[in-house]
Amino acid sequence: MARSTMEVAFLGTQKTEMEGAKYVKVFYGDEPDGKTEHGLSIIGMAVADDVADEVFAAGAQFAPLEMVRVTFDVARGGQNKGKNLCLHIEPVKPKATTQATTQPQQKKAGE
Repeated sequence: MARSTMEVAFLGTQKTEMEGAKYVKVFYGDEPDGKTEHGLSIIGMAVADDVADEVFAAGAQFAPLEMVRVTFDVARGGQNKGKNLCLHIEPVKPKATTQATTQPQQKKAGE
């Protein structure tokens, strides 16, 4: 099994629960091929069961089309095809944090 990362435009996370099973997917946009699609090509990737809740919750912090970094495992699938399984998503550009800086006021000369 191989591990890889990619940077893509975030579209959403989706959770479906049926008969006690939970399915989570990450959707992202890719460059269109210009033949069968225009605009973004919408691609979905399944999320590993052990991080499903974490990845689904992380999707709430991203704006549509925000660039995200997706970490995923590539397992061998049938017919020599890879099967991608999302492990983690994070912003490509970390959001600025607001830190209150408290600096003592310096007295001017002569005060």
